[in-house]
Amino acid sequence: MSIQERIEKKLNEAFAPERMQVLNESHLHAGHHNRDRAGETFDGEGETHFRVRLVSPKFAGMGRIDRHRAVNEALSQELADGVHALAIEPAAPGEATRW
Repeated sequence: MSIQERIEKKLNEAFAPERMQVLNESHLHAGHHNRDRAGETFDGEGETHFRVRLVSPKFAGMGRIDRHRAVNEALSQELADGVHALAIEPAAPGEATRW
């Protein structure tokens, strides 16, 4: 199972979203310096940078920071396993989104 598939599965289980997008944005970071290996640049390959967009009733009544913490907690293993960046766009039903 790919990292993206793992992310999608865990988010579905944790948040039962009404709407969700998981976008692999690793290719957008090609040429950036690699923090883990001095002197190397990131080639943009693989599954290291993601954008997560979620609309879930579970976010109702939660502040922005608590929503981000909940998503980070649900994906803690993926972050430990090499996901370098995770952009999170959480919303409760009825809230405006940019997507």
